[in-house]
Amino acid sequence: MSAQEKIMALDIATPEKTSLPEDMQKYLNVCEEKLGMIPNVISAFCHEPEQFRTFTRFYNEIMFAKTGLTPLEREMIAVVVSSTNHCFYCLTAHGKAVREYSNDPILGEQMVMNYRAAKLSDKHVAMLDFAVKLTEASDKIIEKDREALRVAGFSEKEIWDISNVAAFYNMTNRLAAAVDMQPNTEYHFQNRESPD
Repeated sequence: MSAQEKIMALDIATPEKTSLPEDMQKYLNVCEEKLGMIPNVISAFCHEPEQFRTFTRFYNEIMFAKTGLTPLEREMIAVVVSSTNHCFYCLTAHGKAVREYSNDPILGEQMVMNYRAAKLSDKHVAMLDFAVKLTEASDKIIEKDREALRVAGFSEKEIWDISNVAAFYNMTNRLAAAVDMQPNTEYHFQNRESPD
């Protein structure tokens, strides 16, 4: 993170990496190696080590669990939930991830702006429609909504995972909005090349 870049509206100092516990330093080093940066949301949690550990572990369990959902499908859910909630941080970060996993900058932009404009399979439309309804009107989810996912081809475990991903991003969207969390500038420029 550059010295000028402000992570969020709260005046909470981000500890120096070298002052953090060893496990946190290792996690941040992996971020730098794999992503070329430390995501601001991760930096923001550094002042609370136990929250950092809980958040990063939960994120990894939600986004990389060994189930039938692909990383792209999980990122698509993250983007559609974040679009519904108008979460600038998550739209920027996860829109970049959709571009990366799909190798398609157009799909990344469509997902950020309006997934219904994208050429998606009926299965993916059903998944995203469910995520939107869960975001906008969770009290209106009924058996018919779960059945639509089954008919689209999702297993019971995958329906659990769709729900978990959507619920997780509803939480992170609200946190990002509450503290005006800003995305890393790098996200805006990554994975924008046209597909081969």
